[in-house]
Amino acid sequence: MALHTAKDTVNKLIFAPAGKEVQGQAEQFKKGYLTRADLDATSPIRQFHAWFAAAQKSDQVAHPETSTLSTAALPSGRVSARVVYLKELDAEGFVVYSNFGTSRKTADLATNPWAALTFWWEGLERQVRVEGRASRITPEESQAYFDTRARGSRVGAWSSRQSQVLKPEGEGDDGRRQLENWVKESETKFEGKEKIPVPEFWGGLRLVPESIEFWQGRESRLHDRFVYTRKEGTDEWSLERLSP
Repeated sequence: MALHTAKDTVNKLIFAPAGKEVQGQAEQFKKGYLTRADLDATSPIRQFHAWFAAAQKSDQVAHPETSTLSTAALPSGRVSARVVYLKELDAEGFVVYSNFGTSRKTADLATNPWAALTFWWEGLERQVRVEGRASRITPEESQAYFDTRARGSRVGAWSSRQSQVLKPEGEGDDGRRQLENWVKESETKFEGKEKIPVPEFWGGLRLVPESIEFWQGRESRLHDRFVYTRKEGTDEWSLERLSP
């Protein structure tokens, strides 16, 4: 028997999706639970590192470093989000790398330094939500990471005017040709050079957390949620369980 009659969904392209089922119930979360005793008593950074290491070792999470970076512009309050890779974690916070010259995130952060990272490790039925202030790291730190990238990615960083509109350059071109020409210019500029400097408009962004939530899926959507909140003006954290 269908969960909903046709008249309930006639004007909807998608209604209550459940995986590959056309109409059904979403699966229950049954892979684990989370108690206060399971968590690091004082450091959400150490706790994140422990969960990240577990996700890396698991054969159920393909890319644990994948996260969604969300920013919001002021005064409009419009939110934008994009998937990025976490590249570094230290005592200060979480570091991702990107273009900060022309991107939407740059415009947002120029008006509002608050940002959020969300990690979703479906295979483990775990989620981590990080909120805090973001700021650029030093060029020296960015260069150290930039040097580890494949040459094509380093050239690509110089070539892309991220988020700018690409103009078609002839019949059959949808704008890709302009990007390819920029890449050729960069390849010529750095031909024969192994050491490529990090562009001034490209680099690392460190999100210094004010709160970090650890979420473990449970049956009937009664999930386990714990949030660490930084005590104002200190490096100490409170830890509280949240209602699902």
